[in-house]
Amino acid sequence: MQQRSADRLARILDACAGLLDETGYEQLSTRDVALRAEVPIGSVYRFFSNKRALVEALALRNLELYAERITARLDSVPAGDWRGAIDAVLDEYLEMKRTVPGFALVDFGPPSPAEGPADDANRRLADRLAELLAGHLGRDPGPELLRAILVSVEAADALLQLAFRTDPEGDPAIVAETRTLVLAYLAQILD
Repeated sequence: MQQRSADRLARILDACAGLLDETGYEQLSTRDVALRAEVPIGSVYRFFSNKRALVEALALRNLELYAERITARLDSVPAGDWRGAIDAVLDEYLEMKRTVPGFALVDFGPPSPAEGPADDANRRLADRLAELLAGHLGRDPGPELLRAILVSVEAADALLQLAFRTDPEGDPAIVAETRTLVLAYLAQILD
């Protein structure tokens, strides 16, 4: 019974991701998600109270997938190589932005503004990245590292949004500038 429920939830989130790519957030409806997932509309409402809750769940799933994929990438980066680790973080984000359904619109949070400080997708991402990077680099994930990662996430988010608005694959020059900026900033903390 639990496996069937988990499979149904995965189908609903997959349907949501595909529809986001096709129609965008404003046109997304729970009814269309149910039809695409081939489940009764009641199944969607069993898991999610509304469209926003559905998209938030997709964002959390994206964060978990991102963390898993970064962890796999970090396995090939030497422990002391923080620049290689940051490259892995950026490369994985770009890869997911280009290939994972729904990720282009809903990476780690809904496309509409956050409802409050506790719903801050970039802070959630920074917390997770600080944890992963501190573990990989053998550093304390204290407030200084967390603040630096949060500033880097905020800057990279704004610049990569610009890169993908300029070019659907991410403007290579803006992506390169983003990488330069993040590495130069983090060098103050990680060198």
